[in-house]
Amino acid sequence: MSPLPTSLQHGVPSTLPKGAPPVRHYLQFADFSREETTYILERAAFIKQKFKTFVRHHPLVDRTLAMIFEKASTRTRVSFEAGMYQLGGSVVHLTTGDSQLGRAEPIEDSAKVISRMTDIVMIRTFEQTKIEAFAAHSRVPVINGLTNEFHPCQILADIFTFIEHRGPIEGKTVAWVGDGNNMANTWLQAAETLGFNLRVSTPRGYEVDAKLASSAHGSCGSSYKTYSDPMEACAGADLVTTDVWTSMGFEAENEVRREAFAAWRVSREMMAVAAPNALFMHCLPAHRGEEVEAEVIDGPQSVVWDEAENRMHVQKALMEYLLLGRQD
Repeated sequence: MSPLPTSLQHGVPSTLPKGAPPVRHYLQFADFSREETTYILERAAFIKQKFKTFVRHHPLVDRTLAMIFEKASTRTRVSFEAGMYQLGGSVVHLTTGDSQLGRAEPIEDSAKVISRMTDIVMIRTFEQTKIEAFAAHSRVPVINGLTNEFHPCQILADIFTFIEHRGPIEGKTVAWVGDGNNMANTWLQAAETLGFNLRVSTPRGYEVDAKLASSAHGSCGSSYKTYSDPMEACAGADLVTTDVWTSMGFEAENEVRREAFAAWRVSREMMAVAAPNALFMHCLPAHRGEEVEAEVIDGPQSVVWDEAENRMHVQKALMEYLLLGRQD
């Protein structure tokens, strides 16, 4: 019997292409520098233009994305799956119901197995610690599709959408109205990274994570301010954005939250005190009449449908960057 080739005698080689950068993960917005984030946003515009003009762009031929869902999602699944196919790759879809992830296999073991069979992994789960544990034992890049603490791909898409409509976001003012949840936490990191002003207005008891707030104040104190009055937070803002009052996993708090958040519904009055050309965003799904008035989300200042589509384009740029590095 012929001996194994020298390259295989000491283990299985990495699935990353020759010359690819070291394995990087995208678990929160702060994982990338301003320069890297700017590159991804610019690359997303390039990739989107190719898609819109029917120009084939297949840099990830023969690469496979594993999508792991502990939290279900329409937009996350469609945007990642369609995006990977558009880049020439393929997709494996896993949930806790049809894999060992739901049968008490250690996360570390799942990471070691899945990352030997695929080239990049997206996980949508609950605690941030789960995705961090998976990434620590993965030999391929891991992307945060959403955790209780952060939602970096959504904020990438939101910022890309703002740039498309209004130009650079640096120095602009973003008003967050509603729950101090994973979206708010990620906006805080984005403001610190990209140099725009963030105003956060939440009901008492639903503030943003204190540690993240402290971090932003410490290194970029002028980028982040809190407001007890949502109207004051929206005054002169270039972008007003919100999310559902009750995030997935907190459904038992529905009634309590409806009462607590009643004054934090984004209204026509809030949009009227914002800058004259202010935009409205929502990551969807939305509940008209709860966190936002129908006249706002369906009105002329709303860009929620562009925002939803742009998840796909920024994620394509992100996957390309994680697997291939910067492209000329």
